[in-house]
Amino acid sequence: MALMESERGGTGILNLDEVVDVLRGKRTVVLTGAGLSTDSGIPDYRGEGAPKRNPMTFDQFLGNADYRKRYWAGSHLGWKLFDAARPNTGHAVLADLEKRGFVSGIVTQNVDGLHVRAGSTHVVDLHGSVDRVRCLTCGQMFARVSVADTIDRANPWITRPDAVTINPDGDAEVSDWADFEVPVCTVCGGILKPDVVFFGEYIPKERFSEATALVRASEALIIAGSSLVVNSGIRLLEQARRRRLPIVIINRGVTKGDSRATVKLDAGTSETLTALAARLVS
Repeated sequence: MALMESERGGTGILNLDEVVDVLRGKRTVVLTGAGLSTDSGIPDYRGEGAPKRNPMTFDQFLGNADYRKRYWAGSHLGWKLFDAARPNTGHAVLADLEKRGFVSGIVTQNVDGLHVRAGSTHVVDLHGSVDRVRCLTCGQMFARVSVADTIDRANPWITRPDAVTINPDGDAEVSDWADFEVPVCTVCGGILKPDVVFFGEYIPKERFSEATALVRASEALIIAGSSLVVNSGIRLLEQARRRRLPIVIINRGVTKGDSRATVKLDAGTSETLTALAARLVS
């Protein structure tokens, strides 16, 4: 049974001794969600105050040219804001813990690339990353910055990323997209898509296998900033639970894994990870 923070009668920051006892000396894999990137200005899908939305599905994107116009217009502006975002202290702490040997690797549900920019080296982008673009016809991969340059030249009027509402998947709310010119593959002319997992798509098997291997090679699991609504996170938690690994969940609000955690801290990720790291390396 999970030991919930409310049972201790304190805040997550003041009651980390139990977490340190659980994790000390154990190589720990970390699963991160959108709650870790909110301090970098990227919103959370399901956090307090987050608006409900229905992201575009893969079938919609693939089957309709107008959907692709709408998506690429919003994704282009969203990527500009993602590209301008900077890693926060939570990202930096995890990168440092990896260098020190406490963290064996990071599996992230985020697509913002901030873990890599913070210096983490063993990162599994479970849902892909917005800084890459893939051709759905020939498989050619492109750097997002080169595709963005092409879009800017073809659509010089779409230059105001500061005037839109950004979403956690890198998409932005846009209304003026009817004349948007969609980029195509420069190799075969095929359909381009940011290398992220859309709703209705499956996580590539090799990517999930890499995440599974990290869990198997570790001795504990931290889940930071994820409500665990997405099935992939629950599957990794279950793998850890079946191996009887200590599981620590750090998240503001309820998650679907709370009852299966060894310890649940209802707290912000950046400040909690910072305080936890200070105790682990002392």
